[in-house]
Formats: sequence, C-alpha cells, structure tokens
Amino acid sequence: MTAKLLSSAPVLLVKDVVESANYYRDKVGFAYEEFYGDPSAFVILHRDGLCLMLRQVEDEEHVVPNYQVVENLWDVYFWVDDSEAMFADLKNRGAIIDYELCDQPYGNREFGIQDLDGHDIGFGQDKE
Repeated sequence: MTAKLLSSAPVLLVKDVVESANYYRDKVGFAYEEFYGDPSAFVILHRDGLCLMLRQVEDEEHVVPNYQVVENLWDVYFWVDDSEAMFADLKNRGAIIDYELCDQPYGNREFGIQDLDGHDIGFGQDKE
C-alpha cells in the first residue's frame, strides 16, 4: 500500500500575525485556537476542514505577495462549492475584494480578495 496525501496548508508570511489572523477570522470566516511563540509569531487557521498558516517575519521586506513577482498570480486558491454564496458572504463581512465574481476562460466562476499584507486569495467554483 502506498501512503497518500490527506490535506495541505499554505503558509503566508505576514507583518503582524495577530492582526492578520483576526482579519481572516472576522472577514474570511476562519477560526484559530492559539498563537505560537513568545511573542506570538505563528498561527494555524481553520475553515471547512482546510488550514491556512500565518508566520510573522522580523523583516517586513520578506512579505512579498506573488502578484508582485508574477502578474495576477494568487498566493492561495480555494475551490468552493458555491462561488456566488462565498462572494456574498465575504463581501458582507468586509473582506478586501481584489476582483469581483467573474467567469474565467479556464472554466471557473471566481473572485479574489486581498489580506492585510496584499496577498491575493482566490475562490473559485469549477463550472464545467
């Protein structure tokens, strides 16, 4: 029998882990139990069985969203079961909308948000 992958957890570098975690909690619907480090420097966020990790860096120059290196590239992309409902929820929560709900040529109906550090987070539903 071969071992199999069970899940994954993207890691984003952030300037302020507490402020960022609270943004993801309040605006994106994630939850967390605790911060790690003294002072706090790491957190694992959870939503719908998925994880997102945040790590605070000492030098803010190391926080470089992917779009600053490659045009229009997300830092994290989540597939969702209902992109319109997710868009409405995050917009109502006050998430920073990067681009509005739209149909993409690759078959996804998607939208994007940004976090406090400028990371682009995409949410898409496979419509094909």
